[in-house]
Amino acid sequence: MSLTRRSFLGTTAGAGLLPAQRKKDAPAPPPERPNIVLILADDLPAWALGCYGNKEIRTPNIDLLARGGTRFQNHAVATPICSASRATLFTGRVPRQHGIHDFLTPNPIENPPQGQKDVPASFAKEVMISDVLSGAGYKCGYVGKWHMGADEKPGHGISYSYTMKGGSRSYTDPTMYLNGQEVQEKGYLAELMTQRAGEFLDQQQPGSPFFLTIGYLNPHTPYEGHPQKYYDMYKDTRFETIGWQPPAANALREKEMLKDIVGNNRRHAASVTALDDQIPVLLKKLTDKKLRDNTLIILTGDNGFLLGRHGLWSKGLASDPINMFEEVMNVPMIWNWLGKVPPEAVRPEQVSFYDFLPSICEAAGVNPPDRNLPGRSYLNLAMNRPAKDVWRNLIFGHFRNAEMARDSRYKVILRNNGEGPNELYDLREDPREFRNQYDNPQFLLVKERLTRDIEAWRKKYAS
Repeated sequence: MSLTRRSFLGTTAGAGLLPAQRKKDAPAPPPERPNIVLILADDLPAWALGCYGNKEIRTPNIDLLARGGTRFQNHAVATPICSASRATLFTGRVPRQHGIHDFLTPNPIENPPQGQKDVPASFAKEVMISDVLSGAGYKCGYVGKWHMGADEKPGHGISYSYTMKGGSRSYTDPTMYLNGQEVQEKGYLAELMTQRAGEFLDQQQPGSPFFLTIGYLNPHTPYEGHPQKYYDMYKDTRFETIGWQPPAANALREKEMLKDIVGNNRRHAASVTALDDQIPVLLKKLTDKKLRDNTLIILTGDNGFLLGRHGLWSKGLASDPINMFEEVMNVPMIWNWLGKVPPEAVRPEQVSFYDFLPSICEAAGVNPPDRNLPGRSYLNLAMNRPAKDVWRNLIFGHFRNAEMARDSRYKVILRNNGEGPNELYDLREDPREFRNQYDNPQFLLVKERLTRDIEAWRKKYAS
């Protein structure tokens, strides 16, 4: 190939940037830190998405996001209820550490009339991921449902906020807080949140990193208030593959939904698809702003949901006693990062919400808070590389008087410090958890091993 004047100049100009040509005392340029966009849905179980095997709920945009990156097949929350779960996601600490269990009374009402009045004052002193990232030069924005106290202005290093009024559930014309000031909005809640997220993105520039969370209310109840076109999509869907069962005798939270399981699944699915339609709008904004290439996009949910499985509707408090079925513990975890996270990757490891903070810290090149954190970074797994250390496939859960340990095959649930009622499932042979093997002597060694694991976990992370 002949060497033209243009190619020669291009070659010599490029050569000046090679490490071998730099002055010995010149430091290497720091790697560009990624922007991070976290899409956090409310009450979205992994099993409700097409990319996790659902055949009736339409989520083409989330499925495409998953195909373009890494999907964690076995990703669980630490607590199957909104507030405590969100606290774990953003602090890396578990309920007995951060002090938020749920804000709930033991009845089907989810929120006290005055909103989060039971949030311990000590939680405001917790170190959140936004504190860490803002301290490292990130611009932090939060749009949507906060639900961890101080809804009007979250703080924690967040410079732009658009949040829901405590206890608010309206999908139409909601009352919101914009940077601490109450505003009465007109329109559909999910679209308003996407618009405000776009407003934050309009303020960002390439080369200046940001961390944006969009906490959509979808698909949380109520199931009214979504655009009619989404209800029309499901008017004839029979939901024959959902696997719902007749109402259970111990049903508690939202058990009234069980009177019309198919109809309420249609309304729930409409809310999920309305959420799904926000994804391309966000991606277009990132692309238009020339931010897409260096933006890590993550999608997850704050807890799972049953939708009639096990004869229950809601989440951890769907039953008495509290349940920790796979449907309420498993939530999606999708990482999409062009050129860094390989497409169409699926990771089978057991990972948890408390692993999120150390993973994000590693991705951003910052140190996690010096606290008694139980989590491990799964950044290498997300990038489809071997873990730095042997990954122990064991995760834990804790909700009020119930504790859980789950490995790659078995799950044990202990209540009241082991006094019961307790459960043990062989998830390989019984993935839907229909057969409680806790009193089966054939599982004695498994039960004893996982019980010891829970006891050690409880002791290590008591504070």
